[in-house]
Amino acid sequence: MRLDPRRKNRLSPRSRNLKVTGAAACVAAAALLLTACGQSSDSATSAATEAAKVLPQKTTASPSATADLTEAQQERKRVLDATEVTFDDAATTAVGEVAGGKLVDLDLEGVDDDDRDESPSPTGTGSPTGSPSPTDAASPTGSPTGSPTGSPTGSPTATGSPTASPGAEGPVWVAEVAEKDGTVHTVRINAVDGKVIDARVDEDQDDQDKQQTARWLSEATQTPEQAAKVATEKKGTVTSVSLDDNDGNGVIWSVDVVGSDWKKTTFDVDAKNDTIVREETDND
Repeated sequence: MRLDPRRKNRLSPRSRNLKVTGAAACVAAAALLLTACGQSSDSATSAATEAAKVLPQKTTASPSATADLTEAQQERKRVLDATEVTFDDAATTAVGEVAGGKLVDLDLEGVDDDDRDESPSPTGTGSPTGSPSPTDAASPTGSPTGSPTGSPTGSPTATGSPTASPGAEGPVWVAEVAEKDGTVHTVRINAVDGKVIDARVDEDQDDQDKQQTARWLSEATQTPEQAAKVATEKKGTVTSVSLDDNDGNGVIWSVDVVGSDWKKTTFDVDAKNDTIVREETDND
């Protein structure tokens, strides 16, 4: 009896095709996983890089901007950032303190080193007003040494105290408002809440001063508000307006304006026709 030799195990063509297809699918899936991982990693790296770019800029921007400002510019910025009451509002409040009065000067304290002497006027007035003979007479002989000595200044002390402390209350507008005869009143206004800190007659002026002020006011046909508007057409914030003589050529409103670069420009505006006759920028 003849035995047939054992057949070798052979794969059918169909089985071979299925195996090849499966292997290809595995390879494709592996490639897809690797690509996805690569993209995810790239996205994370890219996001981290972008964050690193943005954060330092935010931190360093503001210091460098401030560092570029001069000391005077930084002071102007500090005062103006704290000021809530505008020139127009301060002018209206000041004039309202003096019946029939007209504004001849309005200045925001601390904006410039060359600010006028604010305290002498109020403080100076404080002592004359507060220490008049009535107080001396009212208090007997012992009053100079006793508590009455406090009382002479007692009445002014009330007025004197606002004058001494405006710095603690924030920026202050100092106004000079003149009556028709040229008598000037000094009015101090809190530049944050708009309240009047102090208002009193300037006792330092003499008859000649009054006559000059009255004459200048009669020559000025344009208001300080109109002059301020002319000066700020080039943009900026008004920090001072003052009535002055134009070297014998009539009167002017001298207007200080602080721009967005925190530099101060002074405009001399003709008080009769609102034209700018002089302009000077302080680069400090």
